[in-house]
Amino acid sequence: MPKLNSVNLITLGCAKNTVDSEHLLYQLKKNGYQVFHESKVHRPVTIINTCGFINDAKQESVETILNLIEAKKQGSIDILIVMGCLTQRYKKELKEELPEVDYFFGVEEQKDIVKTLNGKYDENKYYKRTLSTPKHYAYLKIAEGCNRKCSFCSIPLIRGNYKSTPIEKIKKELNYLLQQGVKEINLIAQDLSYYGYDIYKEYLLPELVEELSKMNPYWLRLLYTFPANFPYGILPVMKYNENVCNYIDIPVQHISDAVLKNMRRGITKANTIKLLENIRKEIPDVTLRTTLMVGHPGETENDFLQLLNFVKDFKFDRLGVFTYSEEEGTYSARNFEDEIPESVKNERAEEIMTIQREISAARNQEKVGKTMKIVIDSDDQDYYYGRTERDAPEVDNEVLVPKKRNPKLKQGNFYDAVIIEASDYDLTATIK
Repeated sequence: MPKLNSVNLITLGCAKNTVDSEHLLYQLKKNGYQVFHESKVHRPVTIINTCGFINDAKQESVETILNLIEAKKQGSIDILIVMGCLTQRYKKELKEELPEVDYFFGVEEQKDIVKTLNGKYDENKYYKRTLSTPKHYAYLKIAEGCNRKCSFCSIPLIRGNYKSTPIEKIKKELNYLLQQGVKEINLIAQDLSYYGYDIYKEYLLPELVEELSKMNPYWLRLLYTFPANFPYGILPVMKYNENVCNYIDIPVQHISDAVLKNMRRGITKANTIKLLENIRKEIPDVTLRTTLMVGHPGETENDFLQLLNFVKDFKFDRLGVFTYSEEEGTYSARNFEDEIPESVKNERAEEIMTIQREISAARNQEKVGKTMKIVIDSDDQDYYYGRTERDAPEVDNEVLVPKKRNPKLKQGNFYDAVIIEASDYDLTATIK
């Protein structure tokens, strides 16, 4: 293959895919390629890092591939490569259906991509990345795969069993990110709670976070902790280390014992509530984000009402809802009929989000008049857009700072801001 000098990489799906893309971009750049992430202009080599988690994500991946095949037919792309989760599961089918794609690669075949593009993968630079996020924040992946047996989830089928990254390797990557000027680190894995058990024979998330906090990122945030076998030792680490954000993303999925059992979540309603109450007792000002699923096979009206009342009573700070999507090969797909109509699933999701909107508005209103530390992510003609430590990038609330009433602010800098207005999901502030 002739060596083409320019690569555009398009990333679909979650932050874990973002990290994979950034590692690949670095390796291609090291081999002399001019690299772009989601460039609006087509480049000779185009790579799509796909998502295959749920049906909507699969559909988005397929539509993106089809659009780029059309661009290739028109001559604006020379080589089209598809990688990632969708390919991992459906490589054979995709090859048959989409012969216009030049190469398909799975989730752990980055070395093969570099080799295919006439490059050499540098194993010694495994920790280096070309960031696609704003330069002041990054995601740090501490493990691959998952050992949980949730009935609805296809991740173990795609990414395999849990594989912790050794602590020293994580520290090396963090050190590199800090040297690049990153100030906010968001720890990610399919399940942070399980970290360390496969290689150290004990759950070591608290010890890992303690070590990373000593390296002095300005903010260190935990995303995707699992409720069953939750590592309680993380709470004092969070409490006594100022740079560890008082923020935990803990997807509970449901609260009905019957549904939790069908979902194979490994935890009961009573233990879920006890866990959440203990977290709030230990860290009273903690921000709790959760994800729920409605419409899992067997979910009755009574099960849903339990979930609805739980949302009303517990008042999560941040909350998202998915509707059940039957995923090929999962326990649910093999053992249950997807009998709940899509219209009912959507109505249930909307009902929960209506309640959550009111909770979020009330919580935001409580912040009016308070001074909070914010980081500036971006701006437009009228506003700077920032976040507090209570808000993860891309998924949570924003703080709007009107340009007319404030000094010039710099992306990536931290400021003390006085909250002057609140809406359902956003705050408006002025710099102190």
